[in-house]
Amino acid sequence: MSQTITFTNPYEDSKVKELLEEKLLIPRKIRHFLRTKKHVLTNNQIITWQDTVKKGDLISLIFDDEDYPPKTIKMGDASLVDCLYQDQNLIVVNKPAGMKSHGNEPNELALLNHVSAFVGQTSYIIHRLDMETSGLIIFAKNPFILPIMNRLLEKRQISREYWALVEGYLPKDRLVFQDPIGRHRYDRRMRVVDYKKGQAAHTEVRSLKTFSNKTSLLSCQLKTGRTHQIRVHLAHHRLPIVGDPLYNNHHKSSNRLMLHAHRLSFIHPLSLENICLEATSPSFEKGLPNP
Repeated sequence: MSQTITFTNPYEDSKVKELLEEKLLIPRKIRHFLRTKKHVLTNNQIITWQDTVKKGDLISLIFDDEDYPPKTIKMGDASLVDCLYQDQNLIVVNKPAGMKSHGNEPNELALLNHVSAFVGQTSYIIHRLDMETSGLIIFAKNPFILPIMNRLLEKRQISREYWALVEGYLPKDRLVFQDPIGRHRYDRRMRVVDYKKGQAAHTEVRSLKTFSNKTSLLSCQLKTGRTHQIRVHLAHHRLPIVGDPLYNNHHKSSNRLMLHAHRLSFIHPLSLENICLEATSPSFEKGLPNP
């Protein structure tokens, strides 16, 4: 069964090859299928690889099962999905704390299963949030857009800002933490600052509010995407996140990890539209360690 992706070309005039490879970042294997099968159409007309695609042209890309073998997962509960943005290819939702982004077992239900039920077809996760973390997360509605968005993520062209309620106060209004992060020597769940073997990690931190109970609300912007990056950096600098069961010895002061993916922005590769979304949380704004 074939599937057709259509969009209006937002880019300046270019060859088909340049559009697919340089602008849309479509992987080589998929570009090969599109070229050999003549599955690229402009204004409903088949075109060759060296033809020019003009800005404003209607582009149609045809895919069949050989290009993307069918994949099915167990459908979840669509009513659990808080959708903040959706188009033909992408959906952005507000994940609740305590829900896994994806399951580890075939029959385990997680946000990915619920999103798939919401859109009515198998979806694909683009980036993950820890189970204890709430906030914005992007899913692909088809396998075509998945590697394109993954490339944007790798190129750091998807901006992510988190809110963290922490114990203590930031010594300056803004700080940058660049401590390398590696695996914990004894606990597979944890990560640690490791100056010898750790991977480069870059977190920009800004103070938003301070509270009388010696906690503060911080904005944390990721420039890299290491596992537990924000949690490790803040704990290392004696600013552990309230309710963090791994990196805060006083985590029982809250019934959840007070980390929230607050803002997400990226340039949509198929429209060049600037997508900027926010998922606010009153409990973070008030400094209350509650959901």
